[in-house]
Amino acid sequence: MHIEIERKFLVTGEYKHLAYNVTTIKQGYFATEPGKTVRIRVRGDKAYLTIKGNSDPAGLSRYEFETEISLEDADQLLKLCKPGAVIKDRYLVKSGNHVVEVDEFHGDNEGLTIAEIELNDPNEEYETPDFLGREVTGDPRYYSKYLLARPYKLWNNEK
Repeated sequence: MHIEIERKFLVTGEYKHLAYNVTTIKQGYFATEPGKTVRIRVRGDKAYLTIKGNSDPAGLSRYEFETEISLEDADQLLKLCKPGAVIKDRYLVKSGNHVVEVDEFHGDNEGLTIAEIELNDPNEEYETPDFLGREVTGDPRYYSKYLLARPYKLWNNEK
């Protein structure tokens, strides 16, 4: 069983000059009900089917199953997903022993930038890069499935 453990932060500083890789990601969703998410992700020249379970009470960890699929299958499956897609550029930044994934959102979520640090243990220590702002781990508004249903452009005073 694979448990995903990650912390999420808003990004408030410069990070692009630190990135060693950037790819565009497009995600479509089949299911976004509480406790389960089923999505198709195209990342560069690769595609994935991902199933995620319910988060723990702190929003820090959850079960995740992911398998690579062909780009052709992903293109067909994206046509079957719920309307809309989440599109973002993902920048990879090395920070100590970890890689920080910085997602800069586009389209209806333009203006939102979130960073994630994946951990092996919920209590694992990590270096905090200067560009990280407020932690939003466990805040469902910052889950991509939420951003599909209620895009960042509609948040107004909720930010």
